[in-house]
Amino acid sequence: MAAWSDGYWGSSDGLRLHYRDYAGGEGQGRPPIICIPGLTRNARDFEGVAERLSPDWRVIAVDLRGRGESAHAKDPMTYVPLTYLEDMEALIAELGLERFVLLGTSLGGLITMLLAANGKERVAGALINDIGPELDPAGLERIRTYLGRSQSWPTWLHAARYFKETLQIVYPKWTLDQWLTFAKRVCKLSSGGRIVFDYDMRIAEPFKAQGGEVDFDPWPAFRALSDIPLLVVRGAHSDLLTAETMARMQAEMPQMESVTVPNVGHAPTLDEPEAIAAMDRLLSRISG
Repeated sequence: MAAWSDGYWGSSDGLRLHYRDYAGGEGQGRPPIICIPGLTRNARDFEGVAERLSPDWRVIAVDLRGRGESAHAKDPMTYVPLTYLEDMEALIAELGLERFVLLGTSLGGLITMLLAANGKERVAGALINDIGPELDPAGLERIRTYLGRSQSWPTWLHAARYFKETLQIVYPKWTLDQWLTFAKRVCKLSSGGRIVFDYDMRIAEPFKAQGGEVDFDPWPAFRALSDIPLLVVRGAHSDLLTAETMARMQAEMPQMESVTVPNVGHAPTLDEPEAIAAMDRLLSRISG
């Protein structure tokens, strides 16, 4: 397993936020890769990516506010993309990063667009995983059915079996070992000895209040990625990024590579062979 160090930075509203720093590729002249997870996920989602890419690249995997080892927000209405953008800008400033690669899954892909819109000259390349400027209502409705609903399990095996039963349509080929790995990425052991989700249940409040809408216009933000090495990965069975939306993205962004991962829904783990090969092609286009 690749070694990392824990890093922390502060938000404008006083939260202590966390990231994992896989510093292996530092000093090789390559820009660092900043990994931004999805709505209910955390830095552990990128363990496979970081293991593969370091030591050749420095990989920084963040816990957004309210997830993983980052503090929970005092005001749940700050669980919105524009606040996450502020938090990410604070991290970039804290680390003194002048140029970087962005890798964003789902919500992290929206934040990637916003970071480009805030200053595209800094973005050496970007990977957007299973999200676009238009969100399929079917996927939003599915998210509403589970977001913010607290659950617990007595053992990791019980949690893994729960995810297998509820998410097998997303990852139909997975083994029980893969479901165990998944459970350990999305859950934690509580102080009471139960396995629970590793996010603040209150992230559901702004999502449901807005009817699933984001708090900005995604198309202009997406267009900020023009002329930047860009890869969009889509799960073949995704219910959030449709094939039609990805085709429109491709039409608007000629330099973009689009890859569809077979037998996967929302979202690919980026450990799939198709995603790995595409990521390597993207990184080969990025100079130091």
